[in-house]
Amino acid sequence: MTDHAHLAPDTLTVAAGRPPREHDSPVNPPIVLSSTFHETVPPTGADRIYARMSNPTWDPFEEALAELEGATLPALVFASGLGAAAAALSLVPTGGTVVIPRHAYGGSISLALAEEGRGRLTVRQVDIAETDQVIKQLDGASMLWLESPTNPMLEVAETHKLTEAAHQKGAVVVVDNTFNTPLVCRPLDYGADVVLHSVTKYLAGHSDVVLGALVTSSEELRTKLQTYRTLHGAISGPFEVWLALRGLRTLALRMERSQANALELAQRLASHPAVQRVRYPGLPQDPGHERATEQLNGYGGVVSIELESREAADALVEGVRLWLPATSLGGVESLAERRRRQPGEPLTVPEALVRLSVGIENVEDLWADLAQALSSTASTR
Repeated sequence: MTDHAHLAPDTLTVAAGRPPREHDSPVNPPIVLSSTFHETVPPTGADRIYARMSNPTWDPFEEALAELEGATLPALVFASGLGAAAAALSLVPTGGTVVIPRHAYGGSISLALAEEGRGRLTVRQVDIAETDQVIKQLDGASMLWLESPTNPMLEVAETHKLTEAAHQKGAVVVVDNTFNTPLVCRPLDYGADVVLHSVTKYLAGHSDVVLGALVTSSEELRTKLQTYRTLHGAISGPFEVWLALRGLRTLALRMERSQANALELAQRLASHPAVQRVRYPGLPQDPGHERATEQLNGYGGVVSIELESREAADALVEGVRLWLPATSLGGVESLAERRRRQPGEPLTVPEALVRLSVGIENVEDLWADLAQALSSTASTR
């Protein structure tokens, strides 16, 4: 990988993963559409051979993401975030135990519970904000799965302390960094073993691809994860990865705008009479504010609000005109969703909670639309 250690992270999003500077060469990497590759005779040991194992279009994205996360080895791109999660969970040995937040990406929780149902591993779900309780649950565990802030409750963990405790007990630490992106947090810097991304979200940023990625600086772990990807065929198409790299180029600008909008909206929502509670670490009154301020380089672009009732939450989502009533997050457009409409969402997530993925639109337009929709919830009381 190219050494860009002297560059700021926002510059890296633009500079990393570029082709060599040669006369008349392109400034952007090309899309390589080939299922097979010429073999060398004798083999060199680094042959691509077949596109399920490697593709030249993956390389620039994997190198760029690794540089952003501060990894010493290229990242591994997967067909989806859940595909990456499955590979990460494969590191838990048969009969092992994974400690995972009770609130996290629903796919990760559902996958872990499905593996438990098959008898392959044991799942211990924890309140990730309760540090001492989490540490107690680490006894005999093979893996600690971290997500901070959590989805969709936005709880903030003491990630450094938990990572250290997990390593002392012999557990591998996997951190889902989708909400933060490497611009807000770099888990490898505080000792995490593997970092997971749903590339679909902020990294690609345009709600037009489904991809995942894993990042590690461990040769041993990367080999295991790459082997899993190859044998399970959890690979992505070259065009999708090329789109993700193009999206990565504007990550810093999108995150800056999204976070600024999110903070402004959270502050206004906190004083709105129709809103019972605002969950956002950027608010001084939020339980996770102090931890987030100490550990993160920002507060993210997701705000969760609780209304008076399920009916009021549904009325809000149905009443918006600029915000899009849709799942997912991290795109340029703002999305609103009542999370308990998803069948796999934990019962501890309030029925009236609406997750807001704040995009890059003008904040006054976003607020005006929310305000008019919130006014329509009055008829549901």
